[in-house]
Amino acid sequence: MPGPDFTVVHITDTHIGREGEKVHGIVDTLDNLQTVLDRLVSSGHRVDALVLSGDLTDNGDPDAYRRLREAILPAADELGAEVVYAMGNHDDRESFAHALLDLSPSDLPVDPHRPIDTVVHLRGVRIVVLDSTTAGQHHGRLEPGQLKWLTEVLAEPAPNGTLLVLHHPPIPSPVTSVDSLKLQNSEHLEAVLLGTDVRMVLCGHSHHTCSGSIAGIPVWVGPAMSYRVDPVPPVGRHRGVVGFGFTRVDMFGSSVVATAVEATPAPAVYDESMQDVLDKLAALSLRAG
Repeated sequence: MPGPDFTVVHITDTHIGREGEKVHGIVDTLDNLQTVLDRLVSSGHRVDALVLSGDLTDNGDPDAYRRLREAILPAADELGAEVVYAMGNHDDRESFAHALLDLSPSDLPVDPHRPIDTVVHLRGVRIVVLDSTTAGQHHGRLEPGQLKWLTEVLAEPAPNGTLLVLHHPPIPSPVTSVDSLKLQNSEHLEAVLLGTDVRMVLCGHSHHTCSGSIAGIPVWVGPAMSYRVDPVPPVGRHRGVVGFGFTRVDMFGSSVVATAVEATPAPAVYDESMQDVLDKLAALSLRAG
């Protein structure tokens, strides 16, 4: 079976802090991220892009962005992958832009009230990033100017379609507290996306993995790199639990497949040669035939 035409590793909610800080006093988020990056590099799999969909740091600290960059860039270089960053509600626009974006003199000074929206073209795939954050708020919002810009960007289809990235999901959550912080007025985004070449929308923010759709387009909310929100806690409780993961998003012709990948350390049940497994399956098919 031929491999995918294009592969994105989607990482979200890394929540990197300053040296020595742990999220909620428990989670070493940089260690989680490094565990995943080491796994990707050693896997031998081709990765075309690393997409980080917001809440890259826990509090927008410049040193946290430095630590993130120092982890991400060497891995991206070894993988030969493009790196795409999106803002989240825990991020700071000025620190984010200075640390992670290649700014030209015309981009300075950074306006903390201006959304950071970007477009990356890679092997015929267009990756569009929307900044869904509002300073001082945790819910998501897109301004009219952003929707107008997105309409113009999507007016011309990309050769292999578009992936849209934003932090706040434009779909409901079964967790009441998380649902209150989703993208507001998502019907405005839906109106823009109808009939476009967007093949999947990649989000984070929720800290629980889920999927849905908007304008008939799949929406994927990836597993958080920091910790998980329990989607089935006892009634009346809001609970975060240890665990982390990432997503591989593969394009196979007209299909786009999002696969949640567990990264929390656990013992293997089996670890066999893929060719041996394929040979066994082929032998079973022959016997059955």
